[in-house]
Amino acid sequence: MPDYSKLHDLVSHRVNFEFDTGARIVGYLSACQPASGPVEFVVVKKAELIDSSGRVVRHADELTLCPNVLVGVRMDEGPRGRDVR
Repeated sequence: MPDYSKLHDLVSHRVNFEFDTGARIVGYLSACQPASGPVEFVVVKKAELIDSSGRVVRHADELTLCPNVLVGVRMDEGPRGRDVR
């Protein structure tokens, strides 16, 4: 599993999270959770969600996200659970 603990060093800095689709989230890293060790979630202030064409599609005062690699999506409700891949 990748170690994202170096994100602790970026608290209070403007950061750019880039995704494989070309979309980005840009803003000020205000917190990492947990506060020490491997990072599972981050809080980004003054966040801009930017699509793959470079357009800002949303502004958010605060956004909590998981900076880790996504390994799957599973339907949690409905007639039967199934993986989406």
